[in-house]
Amino acid sequence: MIPLLVATRNIHKTEEIASILGEPYVVSDLSTLPGAPDVEETGTTFLENAALKAVAISSLTGSLVLADDSGLEVEALDGRPGVYSARYAGADADDAANNGKLLSELAGVQGTRRSAKFRCVMVVAEAGEILKDFHGSVEGRILEHPQGNRGFGYDPLFVPAGEARSFAELGPEIKNGLSHRARAMEEVSDWLRRRL
Repeated sequence: MIPLLVATRNIHKTEEIASILGEPYVVSDLSTLPGAPDVEETGTTFLENAALKAVAISSLTGSLVLADDSGLEVEALDGRPGVYSARYAGADADDAANNGKLLSELAGVQGTRRSAKFRCVMVVAEAGEILKDFHGSVEGRILEHPQGNRGFGYDPLFVPAGEARSFAELGPEIKNGLSHRARAMEEVSDWLRRRL
């Protein structure tokens, strides 16, 4: 079994990554590392933020670390919320507040202007050195009202292209095959297998 530490405290993200990777990886996150710092996301791109987290945590542990930064880019909002997706409605905002702000900013926006893209960038580092970065994205659209309760973040508002239901309605079995994180994780998984 190969340990892989994910630089997050988001249990949903950890479970999603563990489900996609499967054996021989034993996936854990920062909840198993008491005293691990909260790495401030000061980058202006997803890649910069993922690299900051991967380097900081792998420097601390010396182990193989996977970090990601991901978010939603909405066409009508010139790519916002982007790197600020998790804190769109403020530093302590929860999913409901972020979704509420997004919907209020899209009030009156119709049709193709509600087009959006989920993007994910992942970085693998070990002992403070970046080994590789990976990218994934999925196109879709933003609903006018939340639908479904099986996801997190913007999942209740995002319908991936080719589907009629939101990520929160599709559930993890389908989402894990379509999502931006799943697409980046496919690349991560292939690369990790080649390292075995």
